[in-house]
Amino acid sequence: MQSIDDMPHVMGDDGQFHAQDEEVDLSGTPFEGWVALGFFWILGLIVFYQFITRYVMNDSAAWTEEIARYFLIATVFIGAAIGVAKNNHIQVDFFYRYLPAAAARLLATVVDILRIVFFGTAFVLTIQMMIKLGQNARMTIVDMPMNYVYGVVAVGFAAMFARSLWVALVHRRRGYTVLERVESTMQDGPDLPAGQQLQKT
Repeated sequence: MQSIDDMPHVMGDDGQFHAQDEEVDLSGTPFEGWVALGFFWILGLIVFYQFITRYVMNDSAAWTEEIARYFLIATVFIGAAIGVAKNNHIQVDFFYRYLPAAAARLLATVVDILRIVFFGTAFVLTIQMMIKLGQNARMTIVDMPMNYVYGVVAVGFAAMFARSLWVALVHRRRGYTVLERVESTMQDGPDLPAGQQLQKT
């Protein structure tokens, strides 16, 4: 445990702070991250347009509320695939500290399998719902099929399914998961060089 005196000093002899941020490196950003960022920027522009029409022009555009909601849904479901790829969705690792290594390994493998099954089932159910709805369900204000929104959700679940397969493969190759070693990340392990794991799939 370092004391505060052992930590790097940010104040120079001139009495000024000299903090320097780390260089921004986007090379490890998965493809889903760029897609989610695109949806987020469109969402931001829609909300900005809504603000201008409501508070500046005093004539709010009716479609912005609904479309902004749909772009938020798109951002969340595509962005959730990033959480799967980085393996940082909410998880409970308390019991793994007290389980024998073999039992912990078995339980972690079951968790990987259940995650794959869950996302695969969610994808199939979304497709079935889209087929059942067909062109009958329309958006409230904008006359467009709701299946556009559900289609993005289906793509998100498909991406999460593919990423969960990849995560399970990495866990199998290196012999442990983040549940067993809480200090580990998806960049650890001898199989794939650090910083390249998220770009492999």
